[in-house]
Amino acid sequence: MLRLETILCTFSVLSVAARADFKARNCSEVREACVRKGFSFSHVPQQEIPGDHLRVCPQGNTCCTQEMEDKFGQQSKQDFENLLNETSHGLRITFVSRHQRFDEFFLELLENTERSLNEMFVRTYGKPYMQNAEVFENLFAELKRYYTGGNVNLEEMLNDFWSRLLERMFTLLNSQYVITEDYLECISKYTDQLKPFGDVPRKLKAQVTRAFIAARTFVQGLSVGREVAQRVSKVSSTPACLKALTKMLYCPFCQGTSGVKPCKNYCFNVMKGCLANQADLDPEWNQYIDAMLLVAQRLEGPFNIESVMDPIDVKISEAIMNMQDNSAQVSYRVFQGCGQPKPAGITRSTRGVSDVFSTRFRPYNPEEPPTTAAGTSLDRLVVDIKEKLKLSKKFWSNLPEAMCLEDGVTAGNASEEECWNGHTKGRYFPEVQKDGLTNQVNNPEVAVDITRPDTVIRQQIMALRVMTNKLKNAYNGNDINFQDISDEGSGSGSGSGCTEACTTETYRAATEILVVKADRSGPVEDSAPLRAPSVALPTTLALLALTLHWQWR
Repeated sequence: MLRLETILCTFSVLSVAARADFKARNCSEVREACVRKGFSFSHVPQQEIPGDHLRVCPQGNTCCTQEMEDKFGQQSKQDFENLLNETSHGLRITFVSRHQRFDEFFLELLENTERSLNEMFVRTYGKPYMQNAEVFENLFAELKRYYTGGNVNLEEMLNDFWSRLLERMFTLLNSQYVITEDYLECISKYTDQLKPFGDVPRKLKAQVTRAFIAARTFVQGLSVGREVAQRVSKVSSTPACLKALTKMLYCPFCQGTSGVKPCKNYCFNVMKGCLANQADLDPEWNQYIDAMLLVAQRLEGPFNIESVMDPIDVKISEAIMNMQDNSAQVSYRVFQGCGQPKPAGITRSTRGVSDVFSTRFRPYNPEEPPTTAAGTSLDRLVVDIKEKLKLSKKFWSNLPEAMCLEDGVTAGNASEEECWNGHTKGRYFPEVQKDGLTNQVNNPEVAVDITRPDTVIRQQIMALRVMTNKLKNAYNGNDINFQDISDEGSGSGSGSGCTEACTTETYRAATEILVVKADRSGPVEDSAPLRAPSVALPTTLALLALTLHWQWR
């Protein structure tokens, strides 16, 4: 009787085990999970089948056909691209939006300055000013062209402006003579020696050029950061990476464990292998960010164009009065160098010099700063971008971890025994690899060819290197395209390099890269706070206006 009970008990246990085994080999749950995921397969096995046909997933008993594995591979590619796009979205939108803000801020400041001065001079000088408005329009056009990357030597352009102003004032002060174009050309040769406007042109030129160089280079830096982030975020995956992604994300389906997420360290190794080239961007990226932060400090401090604009009325008055006080001496020295001009038939004016130069502008009120569509001040824009730039450091080396920690990608902090390790549900033992291409030589999940770095990413590394060099020069007040060769104490080069086409061609020839200028195509980004022009502009404009006023009176 006891033996019979034992036999019946054993049979009962075996029956339960058999039913459990049969349930484990049923693929109905896999079919349902695939439908929920959006897959459409021509055939899903009812029960597990031998997996000899599989090339990526484990080849034991499986619920996957070759068709299923292939579609899993295609979906893995899409999932990876979407995940990379989502993870880098914040970085890309930061550079896009801040570039646009700075660009709008400066351009509208420039336009507002030109418009307000035009309105002031129309009211003050009327028709004579309007007949000579192109003088001011050309000045603004050149400043804008410099900012947008045109081939303008800013320092030479400002020097030329003061020379033209001297010619006009000299003509007014010596209206009893016939001043020809050849004579004016002779006068321009003596501008540096005469210094008719005192020290104002030198000081103003130093302030304007440094502020303009810093602002324009900062905008170009934002544009380069935007392009690098966009290009690197779209680098295609290698076949080995896609194979590893498929194994990590979808092979659990084949074993009927679709609800089991990858182990965290397992995901780290897969992503470090797939993003090895991106991680190599990090050292150059971090240096670029540091250089951007240095130039941002300049924009807040000594190269702040708003601080240049503040005393503009005083500078204009000082320059004009210097010319008035030294008019007799200036004329005498010009006559010595260029000869005595021919007398005019009729003297146009017998009024004294003091009558001609009596006009002054309303002092600038620092409590009434110019406003633009950006709706904020330069300082606040700079503070905002500095915070964003600091957060972007080490972005590319942190990218694998950031992607793995996205919602739903890995098992997170769940038990190490309750995650997918690439073969089954259980603990993942291999150690996590370090960052970068060369450190993936022994990556257990992704076969990485460390001898073949990605070409696109190498181009972006060179683009960052070139931009970092420009930023460091701008920090010191130098434009590397026009090194300062004068000895006027400004300590700064000025002017832009080539046009956009020239720049692109040069960079491509030298480094096979595209360094983006402060372009306006597409979703432009923050344009650096280039308010430097406003300073030079109002100054020069007002000076010219006064000069014209003397002539017309």
